[in-house]
Amino acid sequence: MPQPLVECVPNFSDGRRPEVIDAIREAIRAVAGVVVLDTHSDPDHNRTVLTFVAPPEAALEAALAGAKRAAELIDMTHHSGAHPRIGAMDVIPFIPLQGITLAECVQLARRLGRRIADELGIPVYLYEAAATHPERQNLEVVREGQIEALRTEISTRPERAPDFGPARIGTAGATVVGARAPLIAYNVYLDSDQLDVAQRIARAVRHASGGLRFVKAIGLLAGGRAQVSLNLTDYTQTSMARVTEAVRREAERLGARVVRSEVVGLLPQAALVDAAAWYMQIDSLSSKQLIERRLQEPETAAHLAPNETGFLEALAAGTPAPGGGSAAAYAAAIAAALLAMVARLTVDRKKYAGVREEMLALLAEVETLRPAMQSAVDEDAAAFEAVMSARRIPKGSSEEILAASQAVRAATLRAAEVPLGVARSAARLLELALSAAERANLATITDAGSAGHLANAALQAALLNVRVNALSLGDDSQAHAFSSEADLLQARGADLLAKMQRAAQARMSAG
Repeated sequence: MPQPLVECVPNFSDGRRPEVIDAIREAIRAVAGVVVLDTHSDPDHNRTVLTFVAPPEAALEAALAGAKRAAELIDMTHHSGAHPRIGAMDVIPFIPLQGITLAECVQLARRLGRRIADELGIPVYLYEAAATHPERQNLEVVREGQIEALRTEISTRPERAPDFGPARIGTAGATVVGARAPLIAYNVYLDSDQLDVAQRIARAVRHASGGLRFVKAIGLLAGGRAQVSLNLTDYTQTSMARVTEAVRREAERLGARVVRSEVVGLLPQAALVDAAAWYMQIDSLSSKQLIERRLQEPETAAHLAPNETGFLEALAAGTPAPGGGSAAAYAAAIAAALLAMVARLTVDRKKYAGVREEMLALLAEVETLRPAMQSAVDEDAAAFEAVMSARRIPKGSSEEILAASQAVRAATLRAAEVPLGVARSAARLLELALSAAERANLATITDAGSAGHLANAALQAALLNVRVNALSLGDDSQAHAFSSEADLLQARGADLLAKMQRAAQARMSAG
């Protein structure tokens, strides 16, 4: 059974300060098990849409961390932008991806809403499937009048009272939390600078005004151009192509022309395939005609899986690369794979229900580290080859000597950075192996221990490559920085390995 995964697409009321968005993104990314897929910022909207995926509990914690950071960094009393908004972390929808239902996402959203209210003191409204008031299923109703109207109406109109939290607006404003199906957000730009044109087109195509079903739209000015900002709540019923053509026809009727469009965040591949089939008038397009989909089919993927023997033969050959650095990354990838097995053999056991969420988060993290370490196998070999190539640069004139020296230094830096990245990941895998040895399924204790020892081997081997390349850099600050971090990682690895061995021995002795 696949592990449950949730997509979360929080919208933040800042699209102009990269340092603020970076800080919020890092707060979200710091939660174990979270993978940030996309960040889309728009300075005219003064808004950022961030997309991440995670197991349910990790998604809740990450969204809470993002809300907290946004409340600290975004002051809504000074906010302006073209997009409707009522808060610093304006909207937080949860979308079921795999192994979880929309109903379960509703419960997740309500739990998050209560925690934002209780822990951050921010008023929270529930919308879409999580709404407790039928009229609040529609986000436009919740954001009516935006933050300017809500400041007074939240305490004076009973229908504007929040679902959770205080009936007052502070510097962070209010937050809307919900659960919904996948949604496509995109903007269509016109060759006009007239706001009224965009607004009239939006009224014509959106369902609320008698337009297309499953379409929401507003007219804005962005970058000096009229923009129709669209949300498609069910692209399988109303396609992107149909909506775009409706916008195009209305624009032409008003003397304007569509010049371009943009997607905000992520969208399903099927939506683009449907649009292509519509425009090209392909009546019988099948998924079996799409090469990417065929490559992803289990039977195809199994035949095309990397030949592990091929790497070992290359390692054994009498060539300098791949070498020890690649072997270190390979060992780390094996450690990650073993930990993934341990986690999967724990999450569905009733006896270990108390650590299920922790193991899901561990699984999500190691399944991110494993492909990264597999990639590092080739990256390390390529880095070494780059050093060798730089050393072969002809050295005649003083300019050529200088250029060659700079090329060697740049290549050597890269040759140190790749194994240093492997060492960092290996240290993290050791931490995860310790957690698995302490709390995972007892039947997998030797597997957790083996993963820890493999991670330690990867760490030590990678650090050897870091140190030798640091020596090649000579006596400079970068070389000292590499060596200092290597010392810290080596000490950290020894401590973690000892703790893991003690934990594994204690659990095996206890039975």
